[in-house]
Amino acid sequence: MIRYKLYQDNRKNSTTRGQWYARAAVMGVTDLETLAARIQRNCTAKKSDVMAVLTELVEVMQDELQEGRRVKLDGFGSFKIGISTTGAESPKLFTPTKNVKGVHVLFQPEVKTSADGTRVKTFLTGVKVAEYGEYDKPDEEQEQP
Repeated sequence: MIRYKLYQDNRKNSTTRGQWYARAAVMGVTDLETLAARIQRNCTAKKSDVMAVLTELVEVMQDELQEGRRVKLDGFGSFKIGISTTGAESPKLFTPTKNVKGVHVLFQPEVKTSADGTRVKTFLTGVKVAEYGEYDKPDEEQEQP
């Protein structure tokens, strides 16, 4: 179950100022070792073997991405590197040192199409949403500044 917390848009110049929204709440972090232990329970591979494969996967993916390739993991999704740039007046004036401001990794989860034509991201199949249990819930009666 995905939990959410409510928050209010309090940005001064926002057209939606005062409205309430939900943000997904992170319920902890699962690391590579924990994943390996869970995978070990579900198959015949030992945790150390799974760790070796996953560690190598990370290294190989880094190499492939830095060679400009998209990395597709069937049933999971695709990764590629994107860049953030500023504009130049002409192609001749564009230089990486001046106009490339950063690089980042883009992830596109795998999408399945159901019999009725609905597209669903693999990781979201069957997901349910509920409000987070104990946290400082916003008071709807609160006065707006």
